[in-house]
Amino acid sequence: MGIINITPDSFYAGSRARTEAEIEARATRLVADGADFLDLGAYSTRPGADDVSADEECRRLKLGLDAVRRAVGDAVPLSVDTFRAEVALKAVGEWGAHIVNDISGGTLDAGMFEAVASLHCPYVLMHTRGTPATMGGLTDYPGGVTRDVIHELSMRLATLEELGVADVIVDPGFGFAKTLDQNYEMLAQLDAFGLLGRPVLVGVSRKSMLTRLLGVSADEACTATAVTGAFALERGAAILRVHDVKEAVQSVNLFSKLQSPRNV
Repeated sequence: MGIINITPDSFYAGSRARTEAEIEARATRLVADGADFLDLGAYSTRPGADDVSADEECRRLKLGLDAVRRAVGDAVPLSVDTFRAEVALKAVGEWGAHIVNDISGGTLDAGMFEAVASLHCPYVLMHTRGTPATMGGLTDYPGGVTRDVIHELSMRLATLEELGVADVIVDPGFGFAKTLDQNYEMLAQLDAFGLLGRPVLVGVSRKSMLTRLLGVSADEACTATAVTGAFALERGAAILRVHDVKEAVQSVNLFSKLQSPRNV
């Protein structure tokens, strides 16, 4: 899943594409590099990012979706990274997006689950707590981070199932309401998320869990992202959400080769 951020302030500058020409160029490159999905976001959720109104988020996403369609047509499904039900309804219902990727897992907009149910589209259910401004203080997991995150996701999955939402992808939410050590504990135990019976999406691309540990900048974290992605695949990840698609595809191809029956 290749990332396109239609924002001025997403944490990794290389993912930003604000003009139509920039969006078209990035979409073309990501698809050429082997992206299976494109994920468009118009609201930065990094701590300290500026608030963005729903109208502005919609304006950015409409511009982005139109530009991507011109660039790559129907080559890949398009995901919209939003926590707002009204934005999801317009993006999927009116502008041709296929997937809703909700970093809040339905916790920031009470209407999101019903919106997704009405759209009959795939939904990425990510784990977090609080808001980007408060999540850093919400990292207490008495039962252990992996166990508690799985439990919280399972409760939200049950609600989605009651509403008839069948196509759900789960995202453990690396970097969201987790300490550095908790991120790695959860990554080491990623196979446990198989208990939820859903595909697992892992998004660690160039995040601070890599840069802080290694003492590098986000610009220098491509190799670390590829290595971590390969480990996530070994532990059961089904989708890698990344800034650098070419390197992620190489990780997938190497992992697939190792899983070939003649190599087992």
